[in-house]
Amino acid sequence: MSEPDATDILPLGRAPRPATGTDLADRIRAAASEQVGGQVDVSALQVRASLDGPSVPSLEIDLTGLVVAGARKAPPAPAPVVVREREAGVVHRLTVDAHPITVEGVPVDVRAEAEQVRFSWVEGVDGSLALELVEPTPDAPLVGTLRVAAPQEQLKAAIQRVAEQVAASQGLKLTRLDVDLTSKGSRAVTVSARAQLRKGILSATATGGANATIDDSLVLTLSDVTATSGNPIVAAVLTAARGRLQALEGRRIDLGAQLPPGVRIVDLRLEVGPEIVLTARTA
Repeated sequence: MSEPDATDILPLGRAPRPATGTDLADRIRAAASEQVGGQVDVSALQVRASLDGPSVPSLEIDLTGLVVAGARKAPPAPAPVVVREREAGVVHRLTVDAHPITVEGVPVDVRAEAEQVRFSWVEGVDGSLALELVEPTPDAPLVGTLRVAAPQEQLKAAIQRVAEQVAASQGLKLTRLDVDLTSKGSRAVTVSARAQLRKGILSATATGGANATIDDSLVLTLSDVTATSGNPIVAAVLTAARGRLQALEGRRIDLGAQLPPGVRIVDLRLEVGPEIVLTARTA
């Protein structure tokens, strides 16, 4: 039998496979702790599951209360599995909730649902057990919904923290950043920014912006991309960044083409208000 890709498996301890939903939930929590527990406190993670033979009628994962912040290393790759036996399974209903999960200081509300998620129970020759994800196909597509929401003001504050780090790497101090997001419909947004920068005793203002539009074919187009400053010193620093940004002008990015063949987004919306809300539906 072929060996599974290490990036597509979740180690679940020792064979045989779990006999109860409680056992499966405990193993998933243990796997999460082993993978990221050294960098993220997963004590708030809640998992509920039911089992019917090799199938999982329901799997509920609740990330509420988790905090993700600071520089993180990629989790260690699971040990390679030499397969002794592989058994097909399916999660009939998968839900992932976070009300909220905090990411870099931003409370992010998440609700995701999926149906008929295929996987395999994989038993290794060493007695190990793992869950191997099976990529969706056009004949067995991923069917589900996703909603992600974050407060606009706290999202802007996070953007400012990142911008301060970027400015510092260029020898500049960012003293103020104003970012405006304006909705131009369910799939279009205008971003404009005004930054106050300081270099030594000199200060200057830099402005920038862009329009982003996603059409019915899920093609993202960026337009009116700018990054300027009236101060020649700051303008010189922005030259390289402006070149990279303007290279994106008019570029069409096919978002659908970046997805596996079995993942087809049939509806995508972005709402800009007190909250930034992204919703998507696959079928």
